[in-house]
Amino acid sequence: MVKETQIDNRTPMIEADRLSKFYGIFAATRNVSFKVYAGEVVAFLGPNGAGKSTTMKLLTGYLSPSEGVARIAGYDMNKQRLEGSKRLGYLPESGPLYPDMTPFGLLDFFAEARGLNKRTKLDRIEKVVGLCDLSSVIYKPINKLSKGFRQRVGMAQALIHEPEVLIMDEPTSGLDPNQIRGVRDTMRRLGEEKTILLSTHILQEVQAVADRVILINEGIVVYDGLLKDIDPDNKGLDDVFAELTNFAIEGDEQSIQSQNPDSDAVQVESLPEKEEA
Repeated sequence: MVKETQIDNRTPMIEADRLSKFYGIFAATRNVSFKVYAGEVVAFLGPNGAGKSTTMKLLTGYLSPSEGVARIAGYDMNKQRLEGSKRLGYLPESGPLYPDMTPFGLLDFFAEARGLNKRTKLDRIEKVVGLCDLSSVIYKPINKLSKGFRQRVGMAQALIHEPEVLIMDEPTSGLDPNQIRGVRDTMRRLGEEKTILLSTHILQEVQAVADRVILINEGIVVYDGLLKDIDPDNKGLDDVFAELTNFAIEGDEQSIQSQNPDSDAVQVESLPEKEEA
């Protein structure tokens, strides 16, 4: 009963409520449920092709679910996407950058598209340029920037309207170690005031920026819990990751496990057979 009261007192900013996406008989995601609460930084972990990007597109309203509901700050992203988007900053794996623009021009464009007035627009550009360490390249064409700086420009545009929620899809993919360090530093600063869901398949990323892990494999959540609880036997994240993903692939029955008492996925349950669309 105490745990239930604790859950009720927290504010869910990101909600996946039995989300499924079917393409014919193929299930890209199936019955995905979890909540990310205000102030949390959560790593969304899984191998390539596990359903991470599809789930994020469902959460942000870029895809409509076949079943279930996605909510941002309480808004149904299938029915109330404009209201939800005001509170959401989204950085997809390939960010929406225009290579001939400068970072300043791009941020000015997105700020205007978001409806910011002139004074607010300039204030927000100054704030995100500082937060994402872009001052040294602010007037250089984006096509002349390194991939690390382009990723920071993508983060800056996602932050321009001061959203409460950030969803980032593999923000360090393809970066060199120094670039990864810079992007992680930015994410840690963002985590001090935002609710963040970060997609990655890089285990070191999880340890660097997150306190909680949601692990998905073949479109199904196989773990949802605190980072400190995922490896009680100190096997190492590599071995735990392999065990959890192999379990989902090789087991006679696929199941959901959770070490997080606040998660929707608290029980172990067999999943039904896939139905044809």
